[in-house]
Amino acid sequence: MILYGISTCDTCKKALKALEAAGKSVTFRDVRANPLSAAEIDRIVQEFGDRAVNKQSTTYRGFSDFLKASEPEAQIASQPAVMKRPVIESGGKLYLGWDDAVQAALL
Repeated sequence: MILYGISTCDTCKKALKALEAAGKSVTFRDVRANPLSAAEIDRIVQEFGDRAVNKQSTTYRGFSDFLKASEPEAQIASQPAVMKRPVIESGGKLYLGWDDAVQAALL
């Protein structure tokens, strides 16, 4: 299981802690320190579409009009912190966020 996020994200920390407490083997990948490849970004955007970008974030609000109008892949590639977090890969399937449905599927 791989949890993609950033080390300062409280939701990522909660998800990581809960998964480890449930006995899951989790690899944390900080997308700032170890950016996603174009193929990884494409896979996430294919799965979640525009939802892959956190449009409520200060990172997104700081984007230029040009970047706001660009594709989600370009937004995540230019500023990995704009990706909605966490993205969790488990058993070849991707999960977005840490809501009740994701917790029920993974815990």
